[in-house]
Amino acid sequence: MVRRSNETEVRAIRALARVARLLERSSGDLNLAHYRVLSAIAEGSERASRVADRLALGKPTVSAAVESLTRRGLLRREGAADDRRAATLSLTPAGKAVLAAVDREMLGYLDELLGRTPDPARVLESLGQLGQALDDLAAERSARRPVKGPAGRAKGSGPRKADRAAKASGPRKADRAARASRPGKADRTAKASGPAKGSGRGVD
Repeated sequence: MVRRSNETEVRAIRALARVARLLERSSGDLNLAHYRVLSAIAEGSERASRVADRLALGKPTVSAAVESLTRRGLLRREGAADDRRAATLSLTPAGKAVLAAVDREMLGYLDELLGRTPDPARVLESLGQLGQALDDLAAERSARRPVKGPAGRAKGSGPRKADRAAKASGPRKADRAARASRPGKADRTAKASGPAKGSGRGVD
């Protein structure tokens, strides 16, 4: 049971969920996830990793959406000039047209809803502030994430491979070299048996 002091917040959350469902029904051929990906790229997030950060989605989810939108001819994927392993994303003319059509449809629903509130301008401003708060939160989470080095490991994790190599070449290897340099069994036997037979002095 929700405490009475939280009833207003809970009503707001549930209202947002209902609005999201309403907007999804108005998104036409795009599902809401694909709409969010197209919107993020249209607003300047050109890398899949940045889209994932901004939308708080997993990279596999974003990659699947990008692949689907690219096959539909709504996205263009090109190699990044500063990183050959990465790709930059941009909307094709068809993608821009689809996004604009969905935006118009959603705005129609939103205007109808706002017209039923006591202060439409204030509600609209609050929604815009929520969007900015989401961007700020995504930026903070991204800043806290460990930065990965060229090999893909987080910086500060240490050269593990080098450590293993150093351990392998440590005392054990030196011990084996020392054993190899000791006199062999044949040498020790020869020393113990003294001069070979028949090697004594001749009779004067």
